[in-house]
This record gives sequence, C-alpha cells and structure tokens, in this order.
Amino acid sequence: MELDLEGKVAIVTGASRGLGRAAAEALAAEGANVLAVARATPDLEKLQAANPERIAIETVDMRSAEQVAALAEHAVARFGRLDVVVNNAGIAPAGRFVDQPQEEWDEVFAVNVRAPAVLARAAGRYFLEQRSGKVINVASTSGINGKPVLVSYSASKGAVLQFTKALGAEWARFGVQVTAIAPGAFETDAQSAVLEDPQTLERRLRKIPAGRMGRGDEFGPLVCYLASSLSDFMTGSVIVFDGGEVNKL
Repeated sequence: MELDLEGKVAIVTGASRGLGRAAAEALAAEGANVLAVARATPDLEKLQAANPERIAIETVDMRSAEQVAALAEHAVARFGRLDVVVNNAGIAPAGRFVDQPQEEWDEVFAVNVRAPAVLARAAGRYFLEQRSGKVINVASTSGINGKPVLVSYSASKGAVLQFTKALGAEWARFGVQVTAIAPGAFETDAQSAVLEDPQTLERRLRKIPAGRMGRGDEFGPLVCYLASSLSDFMTGSVIVFDGGEVNKL
C-alpha cells in the first residue's frame, strides 16, 4: 500500500513519548518531515537523534496558547509547507471530582481542548488556502464512556470528539479532513503503574476482549493512513482503537 507521505510535513504534539512518539516515528519512517513538539526536551532530543534528517523538535508548553499558535508558522518556516497536524498532547490527573481544584480542571481543558483547537486554527489558515490538509485528534475511549476519578479528562476528550465532528463537517468542502482516534489501553508510560503490577495488569486485561493492551507499532500506522490521501473521503470520523473494550457487553 503506497501512502505517498514523502515530503509531507506534519506537526505532532506530545511527541516525546508514548503514542505521540509512535506517531512521529511512523510518519518520519514513511518519508514525512516532522516537527515533534513536547515539554520534555531530553526525550525530544532522543527522538530526533534516531532520525535527524526527518525530525525537527521544539519545546513547547501546551498551556500557552501563544506558543501553540506559533507552531504552524514554525513548521512552514522550517520545512516550507504544512500538511498534517496530530493533536496528541494531553494530561489526565486522577482524583475525586469534588476534591479537584478549579485550577487543575482549567489546566486539563487548556491542554486537552484549547491547545488542539488553537493549533488546528493556525494550521487551518494554510490548509484552507492550499485546499488540502489533515487534522488528526487523539482523543480517548474515556471521551466516549466517561470514567470515574477521571472526570475532567473524560469531559475534555468528549469535547475533542465533538470538535472533530463539527470541524470535519465545516472543512470538508475545502478538501481538509479532520478525524479522531479514541485509543483504549496502550503499553505506554501512562500505563506504567498497571504494567508493573501483575495483579493490577491481570484485572485490567480482563476488561479488554482482546486480552491485551495495544502497542505503539499498531498506533503509528493508523496515524499514517489518516495522514495520507487514502483517507480523503473520511472526515468527522472517530476510530475507536481499544481491543473491543468500549463495545463489551
């Protein structure tokens, strides 16, 4: 299957680890130039060292709308164009809703909702003019079925799903596609507490019909497909990627 990503330019947020890193690595392996964005500079440098010809890095605080808005211009200045945005950065503080400080709730929405919208708007100015472009939002199954002690995260990811559907409908006539991936449990740093405790892991896997967690090498190719012209008729779509957990009876 020819994805034809050679020479395309992508921004990937939250690219220093986990699913964001998997997405950045996969896009670069398919020939795309990637501006990899995160707060963890050392981890970004390791990512770039693995493919310095294809990957540029930028340290950004996703809580800053100004820094996020500048990313589209920076990608164009670095690579000459912009074709894909992967909105992956997110935070998920756990705790009882009644105990959550308002400042933490606001921070979750700033990173998980405002930042993707700001970046999509900045990229959209290029996409609408060139009449092509891809926005890929990484949501969560928590945005479909809300989870206790992850209320702010669930609410924010639900907002991302509706943002995807609405913006996909608005931009379709311009040849720009907006899609979302809703991952379930994947073997990433975010699941380290589960992965390191055999009993906790066993309980977690019982909830997943596939009997295992997802892997980064499964996530990256899906991002590449959505970034390619093969998905041009897909917009406003949400791909649930969870081993069957959401649909489990």
